[in-house]
Order: sequence, then C-alpha cells, then structure tokens
Amino acid sequence: MDVVVAGSHGLIGSALVADLVARGDGVRRLVRRGAAPSADTTGPAPGVRDLEWDPRTGELDPAALEGADAVVNLAGAGIGDHRWTAAYKQTLVGSRTTTTSLLARTIARLDTPPVLVNGSAIGAYGDRGDEVLTEASGRGEDFLAGLVEAWENATAPATEAGGRVVWLRTGLVLAPSGGALGRLLPLLRLGVGGPLGSGRQWWSWITLADEVAAIRHVIGAQDVRGPVNAVAPEPTTNRVVTRALAQALHRPAVLTVPRFALRVAVGEFAGDLVASQRVVPGVLARTGFAWAHTSPQEAARWVVDEVSAPR
Repeated sequence: MDVVVAGSHGLIGSALVADLVARGDGVRRLVRRGAAPSADTTGPAPGVRDLEWDPRTGELDPAALEGADAVVNLAGAGIGDHRWTAAYKQTLVGSRTTTTSLLARTIARLDTPPVLVNGSAIGAYGDRGDEVLTEASGRGEDFLAGLVEAWENATAPATEAGGRVVWLRTGLVLAPSGGALGRLLPLLRLGVGGPLGSGRQWWSWITLADEVAAIRHVIGAQDVRGPVNAVAPEPTTNRVVTRALAQALHRPAVLTVPRFALRVAVGEFAGDLVASQRVVPGVLARTGFAWAHTSPQEAARWVVDEVSAPR
C-alpha cells in the first residue's frame, strides 16, 4: 500500500507509520511548512517521504495525494494537553476542521480519490450512562460531541465527490506512554492511583496495537464507510480497567480520585474523564476484524510488557 499520513508524529500516527514501514508499505508524511524540525535528525526511514503542506493557508499540492491508496488524517491539537479555555476550545476545533477540510477538498480534485480514514472519537455520543451505543446511535450535546460533528462534517467534499470516507471514532487508547494513560500509569506505578470519580462509568477502550490494526483493516475493507467505532469488543467500567492495570504493575488501586479533584486538576475536561460511554464496535465485528486484546487484563499485560521491553 501507499498511505499518506497527516498527524504522523502523534501517539497513533507515529505507531501507524512504524507499522506500515515494518510491513514494507510506502508512507508519505504530511509535514507542516515552517514547523520546528524534529528531534530525530536522521531523516525519514526508508520507504517514508516527507511532503510539506500548510493547512492555515490552504496549501497542499494535489500531487502529494495522487496515486495513494489511502489518506489517514490524525491531525489535531491534543484534547487533554491544556485546560479548556475559550481560546483552546477554538484551537481544538480549528486544528481538526481546517486540516480535514483541506484534505477533503484536495481528494475531491483527484481523478481516482483514495479512501480517507479520518480521525474521530466516541466523544460523538456524549455521556450516556448504561445505554449501549452503536455507530447508528445519536450524537451527544456537549462540547466534545459538537467538536466531533464539525470534524466529521469537514470531510463532506470528499464524500460528495464520490470518495470513500471512514470516520474512525476511537475510544480510550491504552498505550505504554502518551495518551490518557500518560498521566495515570505513573500514579499506578507508585501505588497512589485508582478509579476516577465513582469508577462505575463505562470506558470503551482499545490498545494502540489494535487501533493501528483497525486503521489497516478499514483501508482494505472496501464496503466500510461512515462511522466506525474503534473500541474493544466489550466495554468495561473505569474501575475494572484501572484495577487491571494496577494488577499488571503489581500495585494496589484502592485510592479513588474524586470528581472535584479532577476538576481542579484538569478543568472542564474532567467531565469527559468520568463520562459513561458504553460503545460497541459493530462495524469492525461485522467485517471480520480480529482484536489482539479483547479484555482489560490482556490489554494491561500488553501495556506493561511494552513499557519494560528493551529498546
């Protein structure tokens, strides 16, 4: 395959690029014009080309996408990187809609449009308690749900031009570093972590390895388009996920983090950390996707093994 990746230096993007390269696929990374140089001074790996673009000014040479099998768009400011001030909310939305719209418009100009696998999130559904949520479920009404709606709507030019577009609605990504676990794992290692809020809220999660595999899967599944829930087959409560991670680390997980403490620490984002989203992966299951990690215990062991693996 030949895959264009936007947002290639993030948690999922960097793992995807490494996986594609390891499989012998061609990778074109879209790099922002004028961006600070990477700490990696060795340059792209064999099979990887870096191509400049500038979403702020709408600059993207269609030749950068010409002949590709897929465009995977994972670009966007980090949800949990900063407190949600009014200005940062604008950054969260703008960083997604601007890049997505430019990619979709450019794809629409191509004679043979590649599939667009666009980043999205289960935040689309909002806080829904014990309700089982599928790809056909309605949208929520909070900030994240609105962000996801704008993000997905920005792909419209590609769809209207007859292209295949997938919205990969990703759940909590369990990874050895970065992402939501980037703050939780160090606390668990010290034995001072535990459930967030009541711990009874549903967490729909996926390991980083399965997230990358899901992206490859939807690229190849020609009948898949629209929303795809990228989560493990069985959603689990926050308490169960946290305890599985603690057990894999051989640490206790008896301390709870009250909702008010989360609010003090991270602001409005705390509401989404304790939101309940019981999401099931109907499309992935229907199209024969095979998960490597189906239980929180398997996922926790994988995370801990990856942390301790020699590099």
